[in-house]
Amino acid sequence: MELSGRTVVIVGLGRSGVAAAALCARRGARLIGTDSATEGKLAEAAKKLRALGADLMLGGHDAVPWDKADLVVVSPGVPPFPALQAVERSGREVIGELELASRFIAAPIALVGGTNGKSTVTSWTGEMLSEGHRRVFTGGNLGVPPAEVIDEPFEAWVLEISSFQAERLPTLHARCACLLNITDDHLDRYNGIEDYANAKGNMFVPMGPEDMAIVPAGDAMCARQAARGKARLVTFGPGGEVHIAGNRIVDGAHGLEFDLSTVKLSGVHNQLNACASVAMSASMGATASQIADGLRTFQGLGHRNAFAGEVDGVRFYDDSKGTNVGASVAALRGVQERKAVLIAGGRDKLGSYGPLVEALQDRGRAVVVIGEAADRIAEAIGGKVPTHRSSTLQEAVRLALSLAEKGDAVLLSPACASYDMFRNYSERGDVFCQTVRDLMAEKGARP
Repeated sequence: MELSGRTVVIVGLGRSGVAAAALCARRGARLIGTDSATEGKLAEAAKKLRALGADLMLGGHDAVPWDKADLVVVSPGVPPFPALQAVERSGREVIGELELASRFIAAPIALVGGTNGKSTVTSWTGEMLSEGHRRVFTGGNLGVPPAEVIDEPFEAWVLEISSFQAERLPTLHARCACLLNITDDHLDRYNGIEDYANAKGNMFVPMGPEDMAIVPAGDAMCARQAARGKARLVTFGPGGEVHIAGNRIVDGAHGLEFDLSTVKLSGVHNQLNACASVAMSASMGATASQIADGLRTFQGLGHRNAFAGEVDGVRFYDDSKGTNVGASVAALRGVQERKAVLIAGGRDKLGSYGPLVEALQDRGRAVVVIGEAADRIAEAIGGKVPTHRSSTLQEAVRLALSLAEKGDAVLLSPACASYDMFRNYSERGDVFCQTVRDLMAEKGARP
């Protein structure tokens, strides 16, 4: 892709926007950066961008000379707006950072999408592929933007992809792509579940017969999205080509078998994640021994059903990354203790809480709701499970302990975004874990 002498407008100046700008600057582009946030909130990014020679229009997009743009690169969190749509109608390209980076990648790419589990499967697949001492990049929506490291000699790229990132992917070609599931999420941005699913499925469109599209067995919605491209379909889970049989993971698509007992992650949902990761790794050329080593060594991710401590016979689990209803349902049903006191709430994504209420009726001792979504969650529960409110997460943790019985779990799995009370899900999880440590210290419990 030739960028020298072209004017590139970068919309959204978070980490991915700065990475995209740096990539374009290194290749001789003229830069214009814009963000709805003000200079005060973007001081560090603004300093970096000005060092790259970028002209900045902050606090809104009205001052941007859109008529001068040869290319527009949009960060994932930026929703559509009229000026962008006008640029697209003019025939000029409007793409995302992931698409931009992909045009400079020669090594095979694996994409992992879905509402839930994609960070785990991305990381697990990356670990399996790295077992053979290959230089593997693992990131995307998970962490480091690919544009930030595009000039490093990676031999494979494993990228978590969000629906926002998938909205503008006209040419990104994946060697294999996995769509783990589709459940209600981000309905504050999309016009219903089909619109959301179509964004997720864009990654399949450029794929050809030599590529692999990996989806759950029996999931018609995911299969429809995979069929938008021409890749060979590989299914995982019960009834799929890659499935659990007794204490074995059987990969019928590649003729491989692995010992399930070596996997450290618990829960049925993590068995599905293991199957998907095996299918991905095998499709990307990993050997049986490399996959087996990766299955055995992977420890899981922080803030994803992570054990945080025990107080008075009650075990605490941090699932702060459970930012939608489907993720919280999986976490709640995966709890090994008799019952769980759930801490939920945050910024509402406007999906249905019905599935969470059903899981609570089966597994819940009580619920403590917090944040902007507290009233809506409590209304959905409707007294089917004892429901309490707290104004802070610290207060919620202490209240949850008082509601739990010995042998129960307290589970932070908010089913909501964190932005009403915290910078991100990681900060929310850190506050939860610190509060648990404080309780343990007060009770004289061993860490």
